[in-house]
Amino acid sequence: MSRKLLAERIGVNVQTVGYLEREEYNPSLDLAFRVSECFELPVEMIFSPHPMLPLSEELYRRKRKEGD
Repeated sequence: MSRKLLAERIGVNVQTVGYLEREEYNPSLDLAFRVSECFELPVEMIFSPHPMLPLSEELYRRKRKEGD
């Protein structure tokens, strides 16, 4: 998805999307929810104070933990 299309869908300026991508701007709660709704993902999968593991690594980690 282009920055322009995302900006149109969430109702912000294209520059705001760039700031979000580069982590130069913390979105309001309302904007964070609009982005999550656009991608149909939970907000915590898009915005998190901690880096997230790739989903494949997270699933592998959980499967190993269940085997312990």
